[in-house]
Amino acid sequence: MSFCQAPRALLGLFAFLAWTAAGAASGSQLFATCAACHGGKGEGMATTHAPAIAGQSAAYLKRQLLNFRSGLRGAHQADAYGAQMRVVAATLRDDAAAGAVADYVAALPKTTVKPAPGADLHNGNNLYQGKCGACHGVRADGNASLSTPRLAGLDAAYLRRQYQHFGAGVRGAHPGDRYGKQMAMMARSLPTAKDLDDVIAYIHASGAAR
Repeated sequence: MSFCQAPRALLGLFAFLAWTAAGAASGSQLFATCAACHGGKGEGMATTHAPAIAGQSAAYLKRQLLNFRSGLRGAHQADAYGAQMRVVAATLRDDAAAGAVADYVAALPKTTVKPAPGADLHNGNNLYQGKCGACHGVRADGNASLSTPRLAGLDAAYLRRQYQHFGAGVRGAHPGDRYGKQMAMMARSLPTAKDLDDVIAYIHASGAAR
C-alpha cells in the first residue's frame, strides 16, 4: 500500500480530527481518506503512485497499516511514498480502526491488470513458479496461511518498485518485519530486469485469465 502526494496525505489528518470529534467511525467512513489516493473502489491510481488494495486479504492490509504506523515500513529515507503513507496510517487511532478499514477494503471487488504486450509469458511463468508461486500461490492470489499478499491486481510500476526496495534494503530490513525479511531474501533472485518484467506480465496474465 502507498501513497499520496503530501497535500493529499494531509487530508487524512483533517479526517482524523473530524472522526475523533464524532467518535468511532466505520470501515467505509475511514476508507474515504484512503480513496483520495487509492481510488473510490480501491482500484489504485497511477497519478498518486497508489496501488490497488481492493480484494487484498484483511490480515495483510491490517498488518501493513500497523507497520506503517509503527515505522516497520516507510521509515527508510529512500521510500518517499511509504513516508507519505505513514502520515495517513498515523491517523488511525487504534488497532481496531486499522482492522475496520482493512475489513472494508478486503470486501471490495478484486482488480485485474492487463499484461504488458511483448513480454515472454513462458519465461515469466517458469520464473514465477520456481521463485514466487510457493508463497504467493500458483495464480498470484496470495496465501493466507503464509501471510503473503495477492499480486495479481497490483500494477507493474508498484510491483517493480517493491521488488527493488526489498532488494536494496529499503523495505524488509527492519528487525521487526519478519515477513519483509523473508521477501528481501528473494528479491535478488531474478537475473535481469527483463526477467522481472516477464514475471510481472505473467502475474497479470494469470489474474486476468479468471
